[in-house]
Amino acid sequence: ISMDGKGRWVDNVFVERLWRSVKYEDIYLRAYETPAVLRTGFTHYFQFYNAQRRHQTLNRQTP
Repeated sequence: ISMDGKGRWVDNVFVERLWRSVKYEDIYLRAYETPAVLRTGFTHYFQFYNAQRRHQTLNRQTP
């Protein structure tokens, strides 16, 4: 699936912002040794992101 068609940048902005958060708040802070450990870490991070993390667009409230 190509995301570089006309008008597709709008869709990609949200994904790029999410991955920026994942990288700077999780991946760069931990040394995941195996893909299995990385998957477990992602599971925990996304649970945190979707339930407990304060979001700027929500006036620093949790979802």
